[in-house]
Amino acid sequence: MSASLGLYRLGQIDRQIDRARSRLEVIQKTLDNDKEMRAARERSEKTTEEHLRAQHSLKNAEAEADGLKIKIEQAEASLYGGSIKNPKELQDLQKEIASLKKHQTTLEERELESMFKVETTGTERDKAKIDLELVQARLGNEHKKLIEEQAGLMKQMESLGQEREAALAPIESSMLIIYEDLRSQKRGVAVTEVDDGACASCGTTINAALQQNARSQKHLAHCPSCGRILFAN
Repeated sequence: MSASLGLYRLGQIDRQIDRARSRLEVIQKTLDNDKEMRAARERSEKTTEEHLRAQHSLKNAEAEADGLKIKIEQAEASLYGGSIKNPKELQDLQKEIASLKKHQTTLEERELESMFKVETTGTERDKAKIDLELVQARLGNEHKKLIEEQAGLMKQMESLGQEREAALAPIESSMLIIYEDLRSQKRGVAVTEVDDGACASCGTTINAALQQNARSQKHLAHCPSCGRILFAN
């Protein structure tokens, strides 16, 4: 077997792996970064958070209003219960109750505003959720096909990985280093065929002596123009 044959077979496997990996990256990017889906999801998440904040504000307003109501009831009980006889204390308590009731009006208005906010944010949340479901339903089939393709490519990558391990076995480490260096320099194509007396990658004519060298069992021959390893069948 020529020295370049093993590298040629390895190159074929590596190109398949590169194509599969590139396609997987495109699929994953499509699934992760679909603008319409992402926008709908972000809108749904945002409106849900706004609704939760509105609910929290309403609970706080209700709790404050309930606390003030109890305080007013206690003050009125003291005012009309007969336990306080001092006119000055009674007058002060009346003023305090009036102030509390004035504040109660403010809290009731705030509570109504919070209730309205809960209602509007709830409506927006529900609408955003429906919009997201519609987008998911419309893009569902497209994404389903991509996910199925993704699963197939993952299986292919696993199989190719096993083939690559087998192809590596007979290759000398020094030749593998040369191969990997060329792959990084030549856009993933380190080994090229001699096709009709010419380099299949760049078209440079390969003379008979160099073609013979490309069949050597111990040495590698390189294209004089593009520098790739030559494989002559």
